[in-house]
Amino acid sequence: MSATDRAVELTVAAARAAADLKAQEIIALDVSEQLVLTDAFLIVSGTNERQVGAIVDAVEEALHKLGSKPLRREGKSEGRWVLVDFGDVVVHVQHDEDRQYYALERLWKDCPVIELPADVHGAVEDAGAGE
Repeated sequence: MSATDRAVELTVAAARAAADLKAQEIIALDVSEQLVLTDAFLIVSGTNERQVGAIVDAVEEALHKLGSKPLRREGKSEGRWVLVDFGDVVVHVQHDEDRQYYALERLWKDCPVIELPADVHGAVEDAGAGE
């Protein structure tokens, strides 16, 4: 079983919203085989607490337009690691330092990557794309 089309649609929309606000290191993982609670994780980084909050707001707005509302949100007041659960997708927006420390993509390395459109990968991946 893999992530549903709806989960992928929401993941791509959330990734686009994050990329529009210069989120970095955008990665989407299909966690449907390992978790029953959600199909996908979207993990993105922000360079400071204000950017993390702005990315969360943009993601929530983008997914609201697609009819998806957050079921749960944690960590927004601190602005270091915000988790927003939309049911089909869980969005993790982390401060750069927390992203490196917790390394979620290493914890979930056995999960398949959900391919995102080329315009959605974020600043760090874009910087190395021409090398």
